[in-house]
Amino acid sequence: MHFQDIFKKLGIEIADDKNRYFEFAVTHPSYNADANTKHHDYERLEYMGDAVIDFVSADLIFRLHPDMNEGDMSKLRSYLVKSESLAKYAREINLHEDIRTGHSIDKNKIYSSSKILEDVFEAIVGAVYLDQGIEKAYQYVEFFLKEAILNYDPDSLVDPKTKLQEEMQSEHRDSVHYVTIEVSGPAHDRVFKVNVMFNDIVLATGTGKSKKAAEEDAARNALAKRSV
Repeated sequence: MHFQDIFKKLGIEIADDKNRYFEFAVTHPSYNADANTKHHDYERLEYMGDAVIDFVSADLIFRLHPDMNEGDMSKLRSYLVKSESLAKYAREINLHEDIRTGHSIDKNKIYSSSKILEDVFEAIVGAVYLDQGIEKAYQYVEFFLKEAILNYDPDSLVDPKTKLQEEMQSEHRDSVHYVTIEVSGPAHDRVFKVNVMFNDIVLATGTGKSKKAAEEDAARNALAKRSV
């Protein structure tokens, strides 16, 4: 499995080559629907991994940026552990190739599903914690986050919706608003398309796996147009 390449670099040795934590970590719930089994998937491990990632990212930010205020620390952590970021880390190690799914999921679409990749990435962290303990889990998360924490872009901490609103209100009294124009894809992998509007003018369009993500993308695109 692809995540084991990182394990070798970090000196993480799975106690048993057939350790079920790691087998479950790459198993989508749809796989068990076909096999008529229960709880043999990543959902419980994802819960544990999410908590570990929150702790490690907070600890790293606190230690690596001793002068950063609480508000910016929270914003940086949110940026680092959002769905798109965790999915990006998963793609970097080709994690999509390891995921087991049922017939209801198109294997070819796993790479583009940030939600599934995020969930599996978190589940592997949870599996490392349960199998190896917090020290190894910390090392694994640090491998992906440390460089981004050290070299973060301050602009990434600014919520694009807030920034766009502030810019428009500094020039005009009216506010922008968001309109969902399309929702596509199956229930487990929705894609939202949203327009950000100023009066009756479409400033930009954005897409995302949630309405919030699509609105942020639209705001980001509007800001990019304005800078040009």
